[in-house]
Formats: sequence, structure tokens, C-alpha cells
Amino acid sequence: MDFYPAAIEKLIEEFAKLPGIGYKTAQRLTLYILNLPGDEVKEFAKALVNARGTIRYCSVCGNFTDSDPCAICSNPNRDKSVICVVEQPKDIMAMERIKEYNGVYHVLHGNISPMAGRGPNDIKLKELITRINGNVKEVIVATNPNVEGEATAMYISKILKHLGVKVTRIAHGIPVGGNLEYADEITLSKALEGRVEI
Repeated sequence: MDFYPAAIEKLIEEFAKLPGIGYKTAQRLTLYILNLPGDEVKEFAKALVNARGTIRYCSVCGNFTDSDPCAICSNPNRDKSVICVVEQPKDIMAMERIKEYNGVYHVLHGNISPMAGRGPNDIKLKELITRINGNVKEVIVATNPNVEGEATAMYISKILKHLGVKVTRIAHGIPVGGNLEYADEITLSKALEGRVEI
């Protein structure tokens, strides 16, 4: 481990707390920040404090927002009869990038994972059920393609079918540009299940 003044070590420690950031990357980020002009560092710090102080969760869907309801929920051009259920706000960003979905969202803020001690009451399922009314025709479950995401999808399907709502799951499979020989069995199985007529 490198020996820096306490203030630098503290900044490295803070960067290293971020997901996916190890000590070496935290060190590089710290040294980068220290080499910026003072006014740029102040703007960076101000942006962090401002975002943390003004961003909250939408009371309707649970997405990040600076106004309530969020821009998606309050948009009159969005199809409110279709709700896409995702695990985290970052998943909405991914869905919005494709520019093909025009419905609204619901963020669970997690998934069902008995191994991690998370059950249905630990995520925003009650809020989803509350949103289901006679106007909602379809719920698209877009949880991650892992054990927890699949368990969550199955649970949502089970509870919503009793409410007379069509529940669909996004297809999972081989990515564009991927090779079959490198795909695992679960990915191949999901690709086969999600096949469409051409």
C-alpha cells in the first residue's frame, strides 16, 4: 500500500467504497482530482452535494427525480396501461436508451433473494400492486436474468395473474455478436425459449 498524507488516503478510501472501484482505481481517481484546477474541484463537489440534496424517489414509480412525480410518470404521452418492472433506477436508464418503450415503469429497489434474507416485503411489491387498476393492461417484468431476478419475476407473475393483468417477461439469450460456443446452458435455454418466428 502506498503512503500518502492522511487527506489523500481518506479520499482514496472514499472512492474505493464505490461499486466496482478497487484501491488502484480509487488512487488514480484521487490523483486525477488533486491535479484539477481548484474551481473544477469545487464544481465537482458542488454537483455531488446538489445531486444528493435535490434528487429523491418518484412517489409513483420509484425512479430518481428532482420533481414529483418524475418526468416519465407525468408525461401525458406515455402509455400508462403498460408498466415495465425493473430492479433499480439504473435499469430505467438502460430501457430508455433503446427509445422503443413508451409505457411507464415501476422500480422494485431490489429483488427477492432468500439467500440474502430479502423477501417480497423487502422490495416495492405492495406499491406495484397498488398501481394495478382497471387501466393497466400489461406488466412487463424486466428483472435481471439471474436466480434472484427469475425468482422475483415468477413471484410477480403469480401475484398479478390473480388480478387479471397480462404479465410478460423480457426475453433473454445470446447477445448480438455473441458466439454460441461461449454461451452457458442457461443463456442458451433462455434464447431457445424466447425464439420468435422469422
